[in-house]
Amino acid sequence: MNTSLERYHCQMALPGFGTASQELLKNAKVLIVGMGGLGCPSAQYLAASGIGTIGLADDDIVSESNLHRQILYTPDDIGKSKVDIATKKLQQQNPSVKITPFNFRVTSENVMDLISDFDLIIEGTDNFETKCLLNDACVLTGKPLVYGAIYQYEGQVSIWNVMQKDGTYSPNYRDVFPNAEESQVPNCREGGVLPTLAGIVGCMQANEAIKYFTNPEDLLAGKLWMMNVLNGKTQIIKLRKLALPITSLSQTVEIITFEQLMQDKDHFEIIDVRTLEEHKEFNIGGVNIAVDELQHHSEYISGLTRPILAYCLSGKRSAEAVRKIKSLFPEKEVFSLKDGIHKIHR
Repeated sequence: MNTSLERYHCQMALPGFGTASQELLKNAKVLIVGMGGLGCPSAQYLAASGIGTIGLADDDIVSESNLHRQILYTPDDIGKSKVDIATKKLQQQNPSVKITPFNFRVTSENVMDLISDFDLIIEGTDNFETKCLLNDACVLTGKPLVYGAIYQYEGQVSIWNVMQKDGTYSPNYRDVFPNAEESQVPNCREGGVLPTLAGIVGCMQANEAIKYFTNPEDLLAGKLWMMNVLNGKTQIIKLRKLALPITSLSQTVEIITFEQLMQDKDHFEIIDVRTLEEHKEFNIGGVNIAVDELQHHSEYISGLTRPILAYCLSGKRSAEAVRKIKSLFPEKEVFSLKDGIHKIHR
């Protein structure tokens, strides 16, 4: 990192900050998983503040619907890798920091290696499976995880799994949301979100990271910060830890892309796990069994001989369907269609 501290003068002028705190930021290593509405502002302010090493993990590409809230990207970036574009722009913003892109999906097979070189993880993901996976990996390795979530007009922030003075750890994601993987909260595309909310929550996540390295006494550990941007109200809820130890990682849902499916469609038994109304409106083939009805069709599923491909609008319900089918038939090959069919359903 460049030894010049002039760009950091305003933060170093803060009472109790100074050169010592700036040196702590310089030596810090932060991984951001998810370079969307939360990851973009979080990464920008961490790079600007002088965090020495920042990793960016995401396998997605920029789409037009991202642009209203994912402020690192422009129309010229559509179709390009998010982490590659973000790395280039963040490096321009602050050439003194090290930015490392990880252009792949975070799974149970790679998450432990991915987080091993970092001091703190920030998750800006929009699916419960990855939130749970990152949480469990951080608990198993004793690393702090900054949580953020947005939906319509409401946002949440906390920092999980922070070591306390007595050697114990603060609550983690599963203490607060024990059945998160079964949740059906729509993502931003389905439920909508105000773009400014993404900026506020992403900045709050960056703020927690900076505090963790420089002023850990006032962290949101054991607390859940919530905000409604319509009425401006904020509140902080105290959290408690459940006595539910995490001993292993759950297996990540296997996915295939729409392009892969089209290349070898006859290889799969296809199940549309949306409602009957959605299926009638538009579908890409296969039988229609709503995700909530899968348990009533175990005899049919048992008789399927080819790998099973579940699909829905966004990939959320199909991921849940994969978990349900695998719980009933662990030996079967079951896949979820990545990102669902929303891109072809106009």
